[in-house]
Amino acid sequence: MPTSNSLEIAFVTETFPPEINGVAMTVGRLVGGLRERGHRVRVIRPRQGRGDIGGEHELALPGLPLPGYAGLRFGLPAGGRLHREWKRLRPDLVHVVTEGPLGWSAVNVARRIGIPVTSGFHTNFDRYSVHYGLGWMRPAVAAYLRTLHRRTLATMVPTAALAADLAGEGLNGVRVVGRGVDTRLFDPRRRDMALRAEWGGGADVPVCLYVGRLAPEKNLNLVERSFAAIRLQHPRAVMVWVGDGPSARQLAIDHPDHHFAGMRTGADLAAHYASADLFLFPSLTETYGNVVAEAMASGLPVLAYRSAAAAELIVDGDNGRLVAPGDGEAYIRIAGEMAMSAEKWPRMGVAARASMHAHRWSSVVERFETVVREAMC
Repeated sequence: MPTSNSLEIAFVTETFPPEINGVAMTVGRLVGGLRERGHRVRVIRPRQGRGDIGGEHELALPGLPLPGYAGLRFGLPAGGRLHREWKRLRPDLVHVVTEGPLGWSAVNVARRIGIPVTSGFHTNFDRYSVHYGLGWMRPAVAAYLRTLHRRTLATMVPTAALAADLAGEGLNGVRVVGRGVDTRLFDPRRRDMALRAEWGGGADVPVCLYVGRLAPEKNLNLVERSFAAIRLQHPRAVMVWVGDGPSARQLAIDHPDHHFAGMRTGADLAAHYASADLFLFPSLTETYGNVVAEAMASGLPVLAYRSAAAAELIVDGDNGRLVAPGDGEAYIRIAGEMAMSAEKWPRMGVAARASMHAHRWSSVVERFETVVREAMC
């Protein structure tokens, strides 16, 4: 229920559930958590398909498909519409989640009519450009992103390392808010032996897992090579891929013996995590990487680069293994070493699960509220 201390917040985002990606999930959790705490939150986003008129407390605006990201859209400039909306129903705060044209419009309008505006840094789009043959655009994309965030009162990021990076680039007002994980959903008790049997993974056959977008920026070649190293020790080992994207078709052609599960959500996704034994995640383009936390909450040791969420959540040798960022040969070598001592994986998985209990979404929502109240003072 709204209280005298509740806020009217406009969340401006290019992606929102039921779209499936880390940003949409995070925004959905924040919006839901803020509403539970009595705040009135209105979501402003692009239409997600023909006939989409938005839900309760949502404003759906025109958008276009995002190149290379099937199923996602970016919002078009909407300065006039936002100006009219916020003159009619003025929010206490505008929070801009994504940096597309809709986000720029929101920052411009909020500043022009004197509404406090904050932002979130969720995606390293400048790093993504390298993987799509547009590396020459990286400096311009980075400058675009930093310029938008410099015009807001606070920029919220998921990790201390990212905060330090952005502060080092001259971005003021960076605040660490973090990310949470649903430990009730992602739980080792969802392990499904029938699902493992479908994959060909018995009690003595290790199952390796990747969850995420199947796309060049995720460094999937290293998953392939690392699993090959694991198979040298365990020839019957199983590789399961959960997700979709532009690389899916070629991966399936190259590895007809791997299992491609496609997109999974909710309890089905949780069962896929819990039914595996080791999570392979070599991406270097993440600002966080929700899947790392989800895998650990599900009781899986994770092999990852010392970057983003992995750098903050994994204690090397205890609940997973870490590799110096970018050292692909070391990543493959450690995958092989882990395969030679697979009997340690269950113990590491128990430690991974235990380490996630402190990462509640409620704490993240509380931190978000604290940051926006400080920014408004």
